Parts: sequence; structure tokens; C-alpha cells
Amino acid sequence: MPTPSSRVSGITPSGKDGWEVHFEAMTRHQAGEPIIMLSVGDHDFHTPAETVEACVRAVRAGHHHYTQLPGIPRLRAAMAKATSACTGVETSPAQILSTPGGQAALFASALATCDAGDHAIIVAPFYATYPPTFRAAQVDISIVDAHAEDGFQPQAAAIEAAITPRTRAILINTPNNPTGAVYTHETLEGIADVCRRHDLWLISDEVYWTIAGTRRHVSPRSLPGMEERTLVVNSMSKSHGMTGWRIGWLTGPEDFVTMLISLNLVSTYGLPDFISRAAVDALENGHGVADIAERYAKRRTVFLDAIRGMNDVTMRGSEGGMYVMLDVSALEPDCEAFAWALLEAEKVAVMPGGSFGDAAKGHIRISLCQPDEVLREAATRLKRFAGSYKRDAA
Repeated sequence: MPTPSSRVSGITPSGKDGWEVHFEAMTRHQAGEPIIMLSVGDHDFHTPAETVEACVRAVRAGHHHYTQLPGIPRLRAAMAKATSACTGVETSPAQILSTPGGQAALFASALATCDAGDHAIIVAPFYATYPPTFRAAQVDISIVDAHAEDGFQPQAAAIEAAITPRTRAILINTPNNPTGAVYTHETLEGIADVCRRHDLWLISDEVYWTIAGTRRHVSPRSLPGMEERTLVVNSMSKSHGMTGWRIGWLTGPEDFVTMLISLNLVSTYGLPDFISRAAVDALENGHGVADIAERYAKRRTVFLDAIRGMNDVTMRGSEGGMYVMLDVSALEPDCEAFAWALLEAEKVAVMPGGSFGDAAKGHIRISLCQPDEVLREAATRLKRFAGSYKRDAA
């Protein structure tokens, strides 16, 4: 039998990655066990009804044929308007490449900025697909940690120290998954300075920009000299409650995006027409956006209020996004062991921080994708568990 390509076989190296806790909890939950699932970042509510009805109308009107490779014109225009709001930089439709979800935009950015054998820098803690995305593009990576004691704000000097002669790109995520940290203007200016001086691309994943919470979202694309070297990954999954619809986009310089249309030719061959038109309706009318942002802001407050006073546990980051990051290292340095023990003792599923890079070891990530009353119950169980952990579980 012929062997598979190293490009594919190298995407996900073998070994444990901490996601086993989530997979086990999900299996048991689906089998009927009353587990509180705080390990998954998918909304517990449906896509707004207005968006669903727009999709139904489009299907019934016969909009189920091929579309333009970079996206139908009205969709690109709506995405450009959203990018202008997100980044603070006036954006034209020609600077937009629509993709099936933010992950496809991320993969496109990796392929378009780096050749095989080039080098990229990823800031950790990071979304789980970042390293395999670059591995799929056969790009070498270095991980630079943003430390908990700094509120998970990355340091420009640490990023610069990781640059090699083969470095072509830096990847950041703000508001951040998993930490909920929202990068400050000062943090981003430091990273932008590194990019300008070393002539690097900056890939900025901003899919949580509408859920920035207590700190205003700043896009590095808005900083001096950065528009021409910044690629912004965006998505409707979190902002518009459309995780399963697979609608995202990449924003970049016009000539760069024009070149990338060829990538859609050989990969996605465009998006479904009826989904595109539903996305247009959602973008133009803002279906769900304000409600979703308000909902997660309230949930964050509910959960943090409920765990206040929990001994030996410290909240880190957690200004925006859909997650809260808790430092449990004073109780248990092995965050995966802590997560397994919490699942067994209290039937609460959380993600070990180490799943998102070494920078998050000693932490657990709490998803806020549950109603207020469920979050309060989970907080009660977590406080009870933490209060007895040294005596009963260590």
C-alpha cells in the first residue's frame, strides 16, 4: 500500500493532548449521565430565527447553485463593513475572501504567508488548531508563552527572541481563546513594532471581537504601517450564533486577496448560495450580535460572582470571549489530573489548560456556554471540590 503524504500524516502527532477529558465527558453525557459540560465552546442556544428564515427563503427562491469564488458580491460587501467596524480601518469588498468558517481563513493565511520549510511564531495560550494548521502547511513553528502573571498579555521581546532567518509570520488571537484575555493597545503596538522592523506578516484571529467584555477590542490592523502586513481572520460562528453554518472570512491587502481567490478555486470552489444569503441578512441586520455579547457578559459576571472567595484558585485573563480561565496550580499543578478528578467527583467537565499550550498549564478553562443557573450549580460544585481537594483527592 502506498504511504500517505507527510503533509497529512504530520498534522496531528500521536500522543495525549488533554482533550481526552472532553471526549470522555461528552461520551458519558450523550449516554445520559448528568454531566455539566463546560468543556465545549459551542453556544447552548440556536441561531437567531431571523437568520434561519432568511436561509429558508433563499432555498425556496432557488439560490442553490454555484457562487463566485471569493463570495457573492453582497456578502463580501457586508463582511467588509463588519471588518471596518472590527478593525477600525475602512475596508473594501476587494479586501475580503469569504471562506467556510474561520478555520478555512486561518489555513488560507498559513498557506499564503509561508512556504514549506518556513517558520512561524504562535503566541500561547492558543486555540487548539493553530499548531496543526501550520503543520499541514509544512511550516515550522515556535510557541511563545504569554504568562499568567502578566494577565496573558504577550511580551514583544519574547516574540522577537523567537524570530529566525526563516520566520515569515506571527499568529495572535484577541480576544483570546482560551484565556479570555483582550490584548491592550500597548501589547499590540509592541508586536506591531516587531513585525514592521522584521518585515513579517501578522495573522490576527479576531473571531471574538464582538464579545470583548470589559476591555475595548483593538485590532493591530489599525496601527501605523500594519494594514499592509496584517491578515484578519473572522467568523460568524460566535458573533452571530452560527457555529454550524461555516461562514468566515479573511481580510488582507487587495492584491493579496486577489491572489488568494485561486486557493478557493482548488479548495472550496466557493460557498453555498443560500447560506451566503442568510449570512448577508445576518450581517446587514446584526441578528443576535448585541444579545450574544450581552448574554456572555452577564454569564461571566454570574460565574465569577459565584466562585468569589474560592480558596487557592485565582482568576486569570477572562475579560472577554466565551471563557473563564482559573489558576488551580496551588491545589494541583497537574491541570489534567485536576480536570479528571473534578469530572469523577462532581460530574463537571472542564478543559485542562495544558491543552492550549504550556503557558496555560496549571489552569482550567471554563466555557460559559450554559445558562446562568447551570453555571451557578457548576460553580457550587467546583467550590466544594476545591475546598476538599487536598484532603480527599490529592
